[in-house]
Parts: sequence; structure tokens; C-alpha cells
Amino acid sequence: MEKFSRTVWVLSLVSLLADFASEMLYPVMPVFLKHVGFSVALIGLLEGLAEATAGLSKGYFGRLSDRRGERVPFVRWGYFLSAVAKPLLVASAWPLWVFAVRTLDRLGKGLRTGARDAMLSAASTPQTKAQVFGFHRSMDTFGAVLGPLVALAYLHFRPGDYAALFVLAFAPGLLSVAATFFLKDKMPDDSRQNRPKEGFFSFLKYWRTSTPGYRRLVLGLLAFAVFNSSDAFLLLKMKSAGASDVEVIGAYIFYNLVYALAAWPMGILADKLGVKQVFLVGLGLFALTYFGFAVARSLPVFYALFLLYGLYAAATDGVAKAWLTSVCDKKETATAIGFYAGWQSIAALAASTLAGGLWQFFGAAAPFAVSAVAVGGVLVYMVFRSPKPQA
Repeated sequence: MEKFSRTVWVLSLVSLLADFASEMLYPVMPVFLKHVGFSVALIGLLEGLAEATAGLSKGYFGRLSDRRGERVPFVRWGYFLSAVAKPLLVASAWPLWVFAVRTLDRLGKGLRTGARDAMLSAASTPQTKAQVFGFHRSMDTFGAVLGPLVALAYLHFRPGDYAALFVLAFAPGLLSVAATFFLKDKMPDDSRQNRPKEGFFSFLKYWRTSTPGYRRLVLGLLAFAVFNSSDAFLLLKMKSAGASDVEVIGAYIFYNLVYALAAWPMGILADKLGVKQVFLVGLGLFALTYFGFAVARSLPVFYALFLLYGLYAAATDGVAKAWLTSVCDKKETATAIGFYAGWQSIAALAASTLAGGLWQFFGAAAPFAVSAVAVGGVLVYMVFRSPKPQA
């Protein structure tokens, strides 16, 4: 195992603290919004617009980071916007205010994603790239385990005190921003690109200038994203089968724990066996998991499926980023990550819309069965058309 640089350790700690803050609120966000008068339809619209904002801004800010030759300011301000958005959310229940604050939170994610992942890529070698991204995902996801546990413990003693919980979530968010001051930009002096300013959608031009391998890989990844709906549908399916709220939240925590424990080892395995091979195994686990959710009825089966789902996530998320950054120009890493991440967010919105429609008209098993079959097709494409990573 290679020794990680300070950049990798600091970014991983920053992500852990930021996800700790975000996931403190994840289980209670819908409940809080309904508590202040939001309908289910309005909640869906809110989340959809917020995610679309994050998606498009990832591409724009990733390209801007490459052109300015800077990473740290994008990372720092991105985490800062997400941190301050949490206590601001409880300042007013006015719908436009809530929309604005949620958009601010997601804009922070868009601002930091490309620059942060480019820093991780630069801090690795071709032999350690997957394990660097895997270690980062492990630390990030441990935050997703700790956050809900703290939230559940707090609400156990202070039931319904949502406003105070949002304010408390500001603390780990602020610590994540403070940790970014230990980061330094290490981009070469000639990396700044002195070109005219471009519009918000200028990152879309990257498709024409990207490498053929990058384009083939992104097509496969986006085809997968179109059938990878929100994890909320997995929890909803479990709930519809008779599981209690505690069992559902427990399953979500269990999934994140498996993901956190497995992401780093999967990265190490990907560096040894190849990122393509490990990613393909992950797609197979996804298809198997979704087929299982189509037919599952009992609590033990659901937990077994969440175990597989955690292994799938560990084998694909960080591994995909390692793969992407190996088939693009090193001077355009943030643009490459941002372009893909932006379209992935849009595809995820389409996936959840499709899943909701299938559930509504054809029953709870339909979205899982359709996704399992479709991802089987994506797996075939990835076997024959996806590129090999470059050294």
C-alpha cells in the first residue's frame, strides 16, 4: 500500500466532515419540509431543481478551475456555501427562501467537485489512482454513517426539534471549511489558460475536444446513470413491504457502513486487477441487487441486498473517477470530471422520474426489474466498447 500525500488526507477529512453535516439532515429533510408546510410534489420539485443546479454547475466550475489554474479556492468556497446553507434553511419557511437555500447548498457541491477530484487525481500515480479515490470515498461515506446516527440520537432525546438539528449541522460543516486551509495549489505555472471568458454552458464544448476513449467511457457511464434512480426508491420499496421506520433507516446506515468499509479495498483491488474489471463486477452487483429488490419481501433479504448494494457502490464510484481521469488530458481533469458529473446529475433526475412513473403505473417491482435488465445491456456495452485506462 502506497503512502498517501497530505492532500489526500486533508481532502478525505474535509469530505468526511462535510458529509457528516449533510447526512445529519438527510433522514429528516423530507419530514422537516412537510412539517413547515411543503407538499410531497413541492419537495420533489425542490430537490429536482437543486440537483439540476448542482449538475450543471459542476461542468462550468470544473472548466473554470482548469482555465484559472486553481483548485483550492473552488474547493474552499464550495464547502463554505454548503456549510452556511444548513442553518439558513430554518430562518424561514417561505418556499422561495427554502428553494434558494437548497440551491445554494447544491451550488456549493457543484463549485467544489471538479477541482477536488482533480486534486485527488494529481496526488496519485497510475498505480495508486483507484485506491486514492477509494480511500476518499471511504472517508466521505463514514460521514454518511455517523451523521444519521447522531441525528437519530438527538431526535430520540429531542423529538421534533428539527430547527436546532439544522443549526448543529453547521458545526461539522464549518470544521470541513477550516480543514481546507491546510491545502495548497500545486498546479504548474503554465496551467493558467488565458482565454476569453465563456458562458455557463461553455463546458459542453469539451465533448468535441475530449479523447475518443473518454467519450466511449462517458456514454457507457451515462447510460448506466439513466437507470440508476435515487436510493430513496430502495428505502421506499422496503417500507412498502412492511418494514418499520427504524428498520428502514437502519438499512440505510448499514448500506453506508458497507460502502465505507469496502471502498478503499475495492480501490486497491482496482489498481491491481484493473479499474475496468472491478467496475464491471460492480455493474453486475447492481443488476443483481435491483433484481432482488423487485422480488424481495422479508427483512433479512433486504439487508442482504443492501450488503450487495454497498459492495456495488464501493466497486464503482471512486473506481469510475479513477478511470475517467486516466483517459483525459491531465490539464483538463476538472473539466472532464465536471462534464461527466454534470450530465450524471441530469441523468439521475431522469432516472428517478422514470422510476417513479414505472412504480405509479406498473407497480413497485417494475422500476427495479427494468433497471436490472437495462444495466445488463450497459454491462455488455462496457465489456466491448469501454476503453482501457491509460498509464
